[in-house]
Amino acid sequence: MRTKNISTNCVVLLALLFSSVTSFAQQSHIGKLTGNAKQGKALYRRYCIFCHGPYGDGTGENAPYMDPKPRDFTKATFKCRSTPSGSLPLDSDLYDTISRGVHSSGMPSWRPLTRQQRADLVAYVKSFSSRFEEEKPGAALEIPPAPPNSAESAKHGAELFESMNCWSCHGKEGRGNGPNARTLTDSKGYPIVPPDLTSGMHFKCGDSDQAMFRDLMTGLDGTPMPSFSDAVKPAEAWDLVHYVETLHLNAKKGILVKAEPKGE
Repeated sequence: MRTKNISTNCVVLLALLFSSVTSFAQQSHIGKLTGNAKQGKALYRRYCIFCHGPYGDGTGENAPYMDPKPRDFTKATFKCRSTPSGSLPLDSDLYDTISRGVHSSGMPSWRPLTRQQRADLVAYVKSFSSRFEEEKPGAALEIPPAPPNSAESAKHGAELFESMNCWSCHGKEGRGNGPNARTLTDSKGYPIVPPDLTSGMHFKCGDSDQAMFRDLMTGLDGTPMPSFSDAVKPAEAWDLVHYVETLHLNAKKGILVKAEPKGE
């Protein structure tokens, strides 16, 4: 009996050791930087564990008090990506999120950390999901140069906003109060609120025109925001970006602009 217990304990110990070695074998590559998961673990336990949890599943001790909830790294499903919907993000996508933070959430910018430390954190975050060992990220979206923001472009963007039913979530005025807004949930069933497009270019995955174009074409995985890469051409995506810019600018001026749904 004692021999059996010793054998069982040895098997468990070897499994744990193998798991640790496998986890720490993960690396990240951002430009000339190579991130190391072993170094990233210490950083994670110091800065990230309280929200994302010891197992990276988003169940840290602060998680119950947070809205939106912390990301579950074990699913390898990330909102902010330059890759097609459903595919893994690039290491640089994760690095950018850690550096930038996520607007309107508990995720701050970690720019105070060195570039190497952020690369190490990316490597450790990847170690929570076997997908990073089994799959490769898709090809990054190519963002064409932005055309001029003309009245004609914004007008066409307003028409697309209507015809594609963007207003059903984002609202007729873009204030995030569409008829479907109150029923939206993320992939784990938590309520999720569409952004107020009139408040300015403050979005979860970046504040630039290029970031908005990217989000339209790749979608935000884990949320109701789909990819429109099969629904609109690049030029039309830019028209939508220009319309959203118009919503913000006109809101600052006190001008009400609606994309009226047909039949109303």
